[in-house]
Amino acid sequence: MEYKVVFPMHGPSWLGAVLFLGVQLRALWPVAAMEVHTSKEVNAVNGTNLRLKCTFSSSSPISQHLSVTWNFQPEDLGSHELVLYYLQEPYNLPTGRFKERVTWDGNIERNDVSIMIWNLQPTDNGTFTCQVKNPPDANGVIGEVRLRVVQKVHFSEIHFLAVAIASACVLMIIVVMVVIICRHHRKKAQEKRIEGTGTELKEKESLKAREEKEDSPLED
Repeated sequence: MEYKVVFPMHGPSWLGAVLFLGVQLRALWPVAAMEVHTSKEVNAVNGTNLRLKCTFSSSSPISQHLSVTWNFQPEDLGSHELVLYYLQEPYNLPTGRFKERVTWDGNIERNDVSIMIWNLQPTDNGTFTCQVKNPPDANGVIGEVRLRVVQKVHFSEIHFLAVAIASACVLMIIVVMVVIICRHHRKKAQEKRIEGTGTELKEKESLKAREEKEDSPLED
């Protein structure tokens, strides 16, 4: 005698079977648990030093086989160049444009795999990629950061606002000083006119008194 198991294909039982199958397939499907975080774009001044920050998060404990690969692609979309490789310790390049200009500046215990670039050059314009592998979390999004090396720092909105406020304050101080000076000169001129008028009146009164004194003997 044979027994057959039949799943009803209607009602709540059919829906429950579909959901159960979906959960089982999701459990079998590989999930990229590694996440890498970087800045999208960074501007830096030519000749200065720059820290390219890169952090990661992994669902697995950090293992001794964790590796970090920093690559660089110039603006002309040329071939990728290895910048730095880390496996238990950092390995710097013996040759290339970043020779003796790139150092490890990360902390694996803090999920930090950043690097330092010294003495930036215009040829450093391009895209840097940061890839972290922490077996079994080996797949995931590769962090990218675009570097733009400029000759001077462009004023931001905050800098522009600060300059505008400072200029307005200086202008107000100049206007106040001009007004005070004008009022002072006007007051001095008014005092001189009053002083001159008083002197003139005194002279007229003295002249009048003298004339009256001269006329007095004639009347006698």
